[in-house]
Amino acid sequence: MFSQLGLSPTACAPLARLGYTTPTPIQTKAIPVVLTGVDLLARAQTGTGKTAAFGLPMIQRLTAQGAAAGRVKPRALVLVPTRELALQVSQTLSGYAMSSRVRVVAIYGGVGMGAQIQALRRGTDIVVATPGRLIDHMQRKTVDLSAIEVLVLDEADRMLDMGFQPALRRILPVLPRQRQTLLFSATLEDAVVGLAKEFTRDPVRVDVSTGQVVAATVKHQVHHVSTEKKRELLSHILIEHGTEQALVFCKTKRGANRVGDDLEERGVSTGVIHGNKSQSARNRALSDFKTGRVRVLVATDIAARGLDIARLPLVVNFDLPLVAEDYVHRVGRTGRAGLDGRAVSLVSASDAGLLREIERIVKTPLERLGPPPADGADGRREPAYYARPQRRPRTERSISPGGRSGPGWRRSPSPRSSPRRPPVAR
Repeated sequence: MFSQLGLSPTACAPLARLGYTTPTPIQTKAIPVVLTGVDLLARAQTGTGKTAAFGLPMIQRLTAQGAAAGRVKPRALVLVPTRELALQVSQTLSGYAMSSRVRVVAIYGGVGMGAQIQALRRGTDIVVATPGRLIDHMQRKTVDLSAIEVLVLDEADRMLDMGFQPALRRILPVLPRQRQTLLFSATLEDAVVGLAKEFTRDPVRVDVSTGQVVAATVKHQVHHVSTEKKRELLSHILIEHGTEQALVFCKTKRGANRVGDDLEERGVSTGVIHGNKSQSARNRALSDFKTGRVRVLVATDIAARGLDIARLPLVVNFDLPLVAEDYVHRVGRTGRAGLDGRAVSLVSASDAGLLREIERIVKTPLERLGPPPADGADGRREPAYYARPQRRPRTERSISPGGRSGPGWRRSPSPRSSPRRPPVAR
C-alpha cells in the first residue's frame, strides 16, 4: 500500500481513483528516501514507475508548504530529454496533484512560446522541461528558477547520450545550492555517476535493476529476412498474427513515411512520427495511437526515448538501430509495469555484426524465428518474404565504362514509402 511508504491520505487519494494499489519496487524503495529530503541517485529500468517515485513525494512536500495560485516562481523542476516525455510527465504529475492546488506546466520545443509564457505568468509550482526550451525561457527571462527546492533529472543517461550535458551545465548552476536533487537513470555509467557527484550532495543510492537492462517480461525474437521482403513480412506479423497494437521503428524519416504509407495501403490504420513532423502532428499521432484510433505507430528513434504507452504488446524493429544501445530503449516501450511484451527484429544479412552487439548488451540470445516448413514437410509453402533475392552470376553482370548504366546493372528496388494485471502508478 502506498500509505505505508509515508505518503499522506491526500497524496494517496488520486491513486485510488486511478486504480493504483500496489507500489513497484522503485516506488517502494525511492519514495521513503525522497520524503526525507535527501538527494537520490536511482537506477531502474524503463516502465517501472519512476514518475510516481519522485512525483508523489514531491507533490506532498509542495502541498504541505502551501501551494498557492498565482505563484510566479516555480518550486520544482523536472528535466527530461524529449518533448513527448515532457508532455507525458506533466500530464501524469497533474493527475497526481488533482487533490491539491499544485500546478504543473510543461515547456518544450517544437511549439510556440506564447502559451508557455502565459502559463508561467499565471503561476506554477512544478515546471517539466526539455533543456533547450528551458534555456530559451531563461534567456528571455520568462522563467525564474531562483526558488527551486526540488530538481529531478529524469532519464539522465538519455540526456547525456543525446548531448545535453552542455545545456545541463548552463541550467544547474543557476538553481539554488540548497535544494533536493533526484537523479533517475536506466544505467549508471561513469558519465551518469560523474554528473551525480557534481550536482548532488551525498546522494542515497537505490538500484532495483537486478543487473538487467531490459525487463525480464520482454520476449526477444528475430526474423532473418532480405531487405526487399521486409514490408511483406511486417504486414504478415501485424495482420495475420492479429496483434492489437504495435510500435514499429525505422532508422530514417523517409523510411518511416514509406512503411506508414505501405501499411495504410494494406488496410492497417497507421500514424507516423519523426523529426520532420511538426510537434502538433507528433502529438496528434501519439494521441491517436494511445486512444486506439490507429493500430500501428511508425517512428524513428525519436520515439524510443520517453514514450509511455500502457499495455503495448509489441515493438517491431523494421530496421535495427544505428547504435546497438538504442535497442534497449526501443524495446523498453513494451513489457512495462510488469506486463508481458514482445520485441521482434527484422534482420538482413548486413546486420549480423550489429545483432551480435545487441545480444551482448541484452546479455541473452535473441530467439530466431525461421520460416514454416518447406513444401513437402507439412504441405505449407515457405512464405516469399523469407526467400533470398536471386543474384545473377558475376560473369553475366557488366558495368559500362560510364558507370552504373550497363545492361547488366540492376538497381535494388527502394523500399516503400495476456491477462491484464492491475495498473501501477507511473
